[in-house]
Amino acid sequence: MSKKYDYLIVGAGLYGSVFAHEATKKGKKCLVIDKRTHRGGNVYCENKNGINVHKYGAHIFHTNDKEIWDYLNQFAEFNNYINSPVSISKGKLYNLPFNMNTFNQLWGVTKPSEAKQIIDEQVAKYGVKKPQNLEEQALSLVGKDVYEALIKEYTEKQWGRKATELPAFIIKRLPLRFTFNNNYFRDKYQGIPVGGYNVIIEGLLKDIEVKLNVDFFEDREELEKLADKVVFTGKIDEYFDYQYGELEYRSLRFEHEELEMDNYQGNAVVNYNDLEYKFTRIIEHKHFEFGTQKNTIVTREYPEKWDRSKEAYYPVNDTKNSELYNQYKKLSETKGNVIFGGRLAEYKYYDMHQVVGASLARVKKELA
Repeated sequence: MSKKYDYLIVGAGLYGSVFAHEATKKGKKCLVIDKRTHRGGNVYCENKNGINVHKYGAHIFHTNDKEIWDYLNQFAEFNNYINSPVSISKGKLYNLPFNMNTFNQLWGVTKPSEAKQIIDEQVAKYGVKKPQNLEEQALSLVGKDVYEALIKEYTEKQWGRKATELPAFIIKRLPLRFTFNNNYFRDKYQGIPVGGYNVIIEGLLKDIEVKLNVDFFEDREELEKLADKVVFTGKIDEYFDYQYGELEYRSLRFEHEELEMDNYQGNAVVNYNDLEYKFTRIIEHKHFEFGTQKNTIVTREYPEKWDRSKEAYYPVNDTKNSELYNQYKKLSETKGNVIFGGRLAEYKYYDMHQVVGASLARVKKELA
């Protein structure tokens, strides 16, 4: 018997939406399901009083890949937002990424040679040849002042562990820029879609059947009967019922607040380094789109220990978890009728352009 759909796509985020769009263009019939009440996964924006709130944390699109940039511009116009976060440490404000503005704020220097000399002296004094943990790695890359002011406590909050207990590989490099340039990304293309990311998702899923509030695992057997193949974008260990054990993640909790003022912090992203603040940053959403609304909406972002009741945001790609994932990956390769794709299914942190690229590559291979 022929099945009703060619593809059952589990997850209406970027990966699943791009796959569904491209497969549909090739004449395939797709059903997209998602356990949430909305499309878009973590890029979903909730419009509240004319402000597009990034419901699951700040999403700033950036890429050097013109093909991916042009692909998404089919569905939405992008504004010219430039990500220029600032960071508060011990009551002082610093520019990010680490650049000449930051070094001037730290030491009063005005010339690149002066900043380089201080950093080189501190690396020589505090660095080690073979760093064994994140703290030693950071000291060996940027020295004591930058590390203590802008890295140490923020990172400890983010991961819920002391920097001396975190593996060195988490920060393979820390970019130091010896120019007065506060643009966080070096990519050629950058911006926020006008009207929010929902515009892109709606364009991708136009005329495609989507069912929300559907948990794949609650009716798995019946759902799998509907299609010849499954595109699975959820947690790979959950798909296999955790038979080798549970992969680890870090989670996040968001507190959204509408304020009766037109401007709360003057910037879209402000980091809070100090451990006395339980949140890592405050997002003011209207600044992503240069909003002029009478009120404003801010979101405090709290890192949390993950468990199965919470959303999985950041994979913990240490040796133990990487070895466990590889076991699941080998098992997944035996499932000829299932495609595993995206951040959770591949247990890796993807930027948005990388998710789009990975989905385009996979669907091209699938339908070649």
